[in-house]
Amino acid sequence: MKELKKNCMWSLVVPTSMGVRITPPDGQSVQASNTFFMQATSAESNVASISSYLGLPVKVLTTFVKDSPIAAFIKSNLRSRGMAYEGKEVEQGGPWGYRHQFNIADSGYGSRGPRVANDRAGEVGRTLSIDDFDLERIFGQEGVQILHLSGLIAALSPETSKFCLELARAAKKYGTLISFDLNFRASFWIGREKELGEVFSEIASVSDILIGNEEDFQLCLGIKGPEAGGKDIASKINNFKEMIMRVKEAYPNTSVYATTLRQVINVNSHLWGAIMLVGDEWQVVEPREIRVLDRIGGGDGFVGGMLYAILKNWEPEKWIQFGWASGALATTFLTDYAQPADEEQVWSIWGGNARVKR
Repeated sequence: MKELKKNCMWSLVVPTSMGVRITPPDGQSVQASNTFFMQATSAESNVASISSYLGLPVKVLTTFVKDSPIAAFIKSNLRSRGMAYEGKEVEQGGPWGYRHQFNIADSGYGSRGPRVANDRAGEVGRTLSIDDFDLERIFGQEGVQILHLSGLIAALSPETSKFCLELARAAKKYGTLISFDLNFRASFWIGREKELGEVFSEIASVSDILIGNEEDFQLCLGIKGPEAGGKDIASKINNFKEMIMRVKEAYPNTSVYATTLRQVINVNSHLWGAIMLVGDEWQVVEPREIRVLDRIGGGDGFVGGMLYAILKNWEPEKWIQFGWASGALATTFLTDYAQPADEEQVWSIWGGNARVKR
């Protein structure tokens, strides 16, 4: 993989549509609850949280509803995570105008699986436009080491599709590494399959780091998925490797290909693993059991930990290890993003050391 740019103001930049997530406490279901924990959320800021909590400079590119108390709540949260942000203030336009998305989540418990409902009507993030940002300043003058893009934003609206394309082109022009997590969502693609297929293919073709599960690679990029294997996820590792090789054949300019492995024993106990191809070298974490408080955000934690390790110029073996452990860490929080205290806490998870630290 090409070297990271030096003397940059930003280690990581993420475009995103911020919203809020409400979750009943104690693993209760939504319909049975009258008390909810509210947090600011987005998949892309979840990814960036690993780097920001561990001290690297991060910027969020987004948009806000002007004078909204929810926007103020989100801004306060981003500042508390150590993230800078910039974005246009959009007039609400009356009671039926713009707002920030709501994510209503039942995290599940034991044999009762999680259920997530997204209420995105009037979502202000759908208006994200390249015209609202000075790309020459961000990428040329300030400098960015890694731009992380998500398929959630790339598919959110025709405007955000163009936004992500232009960001990728600017990053390529200025020598910034591009990370792309495909994040397929079927409801976003309805009636836009051809258009989005072209957008995703162009972004993937210029990406240095490409991340996705078997569904993502099949439905976003048209890559044949892994062959069916045994019920145990570990028995399918070679099939996943073959799938990644098909991705590499289709997108040979990418340097890093990664996918996570998950087998659900029950809501609170998962087998968690990962596969990464760096150049011609495989890195594999065999699935290991982890305890889960809330699974949402585990995949984002993996990506965030992997990108942090790349930004730290560690060896590739540590990229997947730190990513795996950051994903495992994320599932221990009520928030859907990990809040690592320090690198040691993450490495303790990798090492299986859950003993008290005094």
